[in-house]
Amino acid sequence: MNVRPLTNLELRGRRVLVRVDYNVPLDQAGNITDDTRIRASLPTLRHILDQGGRAILMTHLGRPKGVTEHLRVRPVAERLSELLGQQIGYVRETVGPAAERAAADLENGECLLLENVRFNGGETRNDPDFARELAGLGEIYVNDAFGTAHRAHTSTESVARLLPERAAGFLMQMELDYLSVAIENPKGKLIVVLGGAKVSDKIEATRRFIEIADALIIGGGMAYTFLASRNEDIGKSLLEEDRLGFAAEILDRSADLGKPILLPADHVVADSIDSGETAFHVDHIPDGSMALDIGPDTRRQFAEVIGEAGTILWNGPMGVFEIEVFASGTREVAQSIAEATARGAVSIIGGGDTAAAVNTLGLAGHMSHVSTGGGASLELLEGKVLPGVSVLEVG
Repeated sequence: MNVRPLTNLELRGRRVLVRVDYNVPLDQAGNITDDTRIRASLPTLRHILDQGGRAILMTHLGRPKGVTEHLRVRPVAERLSELLGQQIGYVRETVGPAAERAAADLENGECLLLENVRFNGGETRNDPDFARELAGLGEIYVNDAFGTAHRAHTSTESVARLLPERAAGFLMQMELDYLSVAIENPKGKLIVVLGGAKVSDKIEATRRFIEIADALIIGGGMAYTFLASRNEDIGKSLLEEDRLGFAAEILDRSADLGKPILLPADHVVADSIDSGETAFHVDHIPDGSMALDIGPDTRRQFAEVIGEAGTILWNGPMGVFEIEVFASGTREVAQSIAEATARGAVSIIGGGDTAAAVNTLGLAGHMSHVSTGGGASLELLEGKVLPGVSVLEVG
């Protein structure tokens, strides 16, 4: 992907419309509980401001239906002010007279955060009228919101087409570089680790990975549809009956290519997800039990294959890691990947639950790259065109 880098733009004295991803978690009092996404944007913002640009920031927060008071972005502006060490302007509208005045009044090196773009119903419709109003606020467009790049929304796609000078921010560029190299020119053996609940969430990704990876590791709830397709007993474990044919197809393709697919050989099971006190380890899942994590033998097998990797892609936890009794699989896979990284492997962690897991475990700093995009990273790895990226491409 050939996108224009931010460093190629002349920024001094110019209004730079920047799409960031500040969709951060809030507690009931409206306080930000995790500012990772805000921190991730700081290199791009510091560059724009240090170069004398006038930054006008756009973000969404939550999924509001119209103006929703508890989803206003004022707390984000306040936290960003603390992190940047300078006052960040905030306006209680995205477009309109107040936004126009605030943008026009910016001085070189100053920054303004517009109100939640999803308060305007045109945002998710990729509305051309809303795009024209947003474009009127800036002269240059920069997208640093990789996590929303798979959405053809007004602030990620159509507004960019109205501003001829447009570029990828540093976070966007880093995401594209890591993910593209992993699938186009991986270092050494490419090992892909897939988990999470559903096969249906990763159909196209699985199809692509079996073609390009040297080995595929499958854990989490999705593994049990694969096991069931081999006529193994899975008890009450998660099963997508309408995906059994797909699972069998992938296993057959694996055999044709001579590429191994590793599935759980033992399991941590319980009567239900809410009955951790009934958890125990088994090789064969009893009829009345459900598998909620991979077992110790499987963890060792997975770790051995991960240790052979030169490049590791991981998307999806190995079990219900939010509950401690079912967290060992995810924890040990994360530790194995961190150890492989320390030995020189390139490790790329998909966004969403996988990123949350490595952050919770304190291992994010031991991975080569933790993606900020769940759906976006998966779609890019599937080979899909991301609207928020394609609009930035040059040449």
